[in-house]
Amino acid sequence: MTKRGLVWFKNDLRLHDNEALTRAIEECSEMVCCYCLERSDFDMLDLGFRKMDMNRFKLLEQSVIDLQHHLELLGAHLFIGAESALITLPELVSKYGITDVYAEEQYASYELDLVKKIMAALPETSFHFFWGKTLYHKDDIPFAIDKIPLTSKAYRIPAAQEAEPREPFAVPASINPVKKIKSNAFPTCTEYGFDDEEYKRVTPFLMGGESAALERLEYYTFKSELLTGYRWSRNRSDGMDYSSKLSPYLALGCISPREIYKKVKAYEKDVKKNQSTWWLIFELVWRDYFTFKGMRFGNRIFKTEGYKNKEIVWENDPVKFERWCLGTTGVPFIDAHMRQLNQTGFMSNRGRVNCASYFVYDLKLNWTWGASYFESKLIDYDVSSNWMNWHMQAFEIWYTNPVHQSNKYKAQDFIRQWIPELSSYNNVEVLIPWEYELSNYPKPIEVYDKWSRAINLIKKIKP
Repeated sequence: MTKRGLVWFKNDLRLHDNEALTRAIEECSEMVCCYCLERSDFDMLDLGFRKMDMNRFKLLEQSVIDLQHHLELLGAHLFIGAESALITLPELVSKYGITDVYAEEQYASYELDLVKKIMAALPETSFHFFWGKTLYHKDDIPFAIDKIPLTSKAYRIPAAQEAEPREPFAVPASINPVKKIKSNAFPTCTEYGFDDEEYKRVTPFLMGGESAALERLEYYTFKSELLTGYRWSRNRSDGMDYSSKLSPYLALGCISPREIYKKVKAYEKDVKKNQSTWWLIFELVWRDYFTFKGMRFGNRIFKTEGYKNKEIVWENDPVKFERWCLGTTGVPFIDAHMRQLNQTGFMSNRGRVNCASYFVYDLKLNWTWGASYFESKLIDYDVSSNWMNWHMQAFEIWYTNPVHQSNKYKAQDFIRQWIPELSSYNNVEVLIPWEYELSNYPKPIEVYDKWSRAINLIKKIKP
């Protein structure tokens, strides 16, 4: 029997290193390509914000349109479903006589539940799933998923010794599409309850899509050689070039971790091998670890008590939560990062650590509220990385002092950029404005005694 295939793109919005696409081309005489938005992804949560907000919508839109363009250059198409894959896939299977569906394998419960429902709705259709999420294939690591170690070191060292990243799949040379099917437009934001003004107001930190992802990788490595200094610049908060900025592209699958690995290895051979090149690969391995660890513990990583069932009493003051979300806590280092997140959908690693630590240890708010807010806003949202990082912040990591950190990382200019109320103040005032009764910026929710030493050190700075 001749196979007629459907490639269901999800978080693999690329042509390079896409095994599902490659296998469908090899095995099928004709193909349909589709991407499906899920209307429920934009629902309002009880916490008062959307599960997936505008910056994420815009980056997704850019990425899907870029994929559609690349497919059309190969003579193919991309059909975009606006409601749910549970509606779109059965319609396409019926209309075009699809025998086989090809897709990237899922790993989180929300996505797995959707796949299960679709397979139940299409019992006569063959489904083929391919693992493409991680640097090391899940079948190559020296652990069963239910035996993933509890510490990253216990995972990382054996994985590096016994596993090797597989060679990336090449970009297809051509695709034979089902006749008479055409690409359609990406749905407008208003179809999901957004308004046009909101769409215009936010500006994602990066342009989405495979084209931009590969361009960024080339720029950060061979074009600028910024990778050489990454180890020492990665803790900054301001600008494009202190870090790779590849995480949004990894999150949507606009770039493959194996493609990044391959580029870094070429850089080490032709330009420089040092702590920075090691560190970038280390972060890909760390990302793998969170994925596999999240798979081990399943939905327990979303629970307030976490996978270790730790009971912590949270104060859960909704006013404090709102001030944290809006970036009006009165702590400039926190507020600048939160305002950057709200406007651009991005925040540095340094900002995430400080905002989460302040949220958990100072405001004493349920950590899952913060994780949910980051899920709504972050353009590089990855289910395992986000929820496991917040889980660690709540249960496993020491407190991070945001006043000390603002001084240590010389955050004055970053604060002035994102908090215009403080733009005219000197290098001391901008870090601890509450000490100088500046009337145009909120007073802190609380000034804690544990900040005293950092405050006194800042006061000694030359204004």
